[in-house]
Amino acid sequence: MKTGTKIITLDNGYHLWTNTQGHGDIHLLALHGGPGGNHEYWEDTAEQLKKQGLDVQVTMYDQLGSLYSDQPDYSDPEIAKKYLTYEYFLDEVDEVREKLGLDNFYLIGQSWGGLLVQEYAVKYGHHLKGAIISSMVDEIDEYVASVNRRRQEVLPQTEIDFMHECEKNNDYDNQRYQDDVQILNINFVDRKQPSKLYHLKDIGGTAVYNAFQGDNEFVITGKLKDWHFRDQLHKIKVPTLLTFGEIETMPIATAKIMQKKIPNSRLVTTPNGGHHHMVDNPDVYYKHLADFIRDVENGTFKNQE
Repeated sequence: MKTGTKIITLDNGYHLWTNTQGHGDIHLLALHGGPGGNHEYWEDTAEQLKKQGLDVQVTMYDQLGSLYSDQPDYSDPEIAKKYLTYEYFLDEVDEVREKLGLDNFYLIGQSWGGLLVQEYAVKYGHHLKGAIISSMVDEIDEYVASVNRRRQEVLPQTEIDFMHECEKNNDYDNQRYQDDVQILNINFVDRKQPSKLYHLKDIGGTAVYNAFQGDNEFVITGKLKDWHFRDQLHKIKVPTLLTFGEIETMPIATAKIMQKKIPNSRLVTTPNGGHHHMVDNPDVYYKHLADFIRDVENGTFKNQE
């Protein structure tokens, strides 16, 4: 596949921004989180894997409603009903795969992207050589319990009570509340500061994020509050890597359960890594990823006992 940027037109008429980096016969398609996030933390993935001695062609893209891709008018109820669904974003992955000519490839997804990897491996797993679930659980209630514990670790009870009061009153614009969220972000999401993912202005994706997540990473008020997938994990048949930061929002205890449920899987963790542990500690993150791909390619990957 040719490297660089390619704009693809979906069958629905919308346009998505895609970008391919690196060379080689191994293909990796990267899904961002959010939802409503963007591709940026995958920009150096091909380079990082090359440092690990692996030639991989990496393709990333911004999902519909994110950064460089088209931004539908989600204020239109009919558009929101059609495109703000799990089913839409899952099928979008496969349409991107088809239009880019990918098959027998690796699929990696961060956070929300990891949710899509789980669903894709069940519905479209025949296209995959391997799956990488990065920082995403299969049961959202366990995530909610985890982020509430994280609040206790770094905030005084007065601030926790204040945050809960704001959330009860839907007062998310309160500056004190957002300052508390930022403390949590620095400790558990983007531990490497100053974050390379900060921007001068709003870069979009908020409508999608609000619909599924809510205001921030530490509260779930959108569609994701009903995410439950544990009873489907046994249907994931391809070799699977689960990778989590050791100091992040997603609970490692849940990751351990997922590893037991997915028949052919391995769990690894990144020291000093928050939710974006590919940025916080890339040397460890990409060694784990390279080792996984290399083992699958060599036919030596074994289920973790």
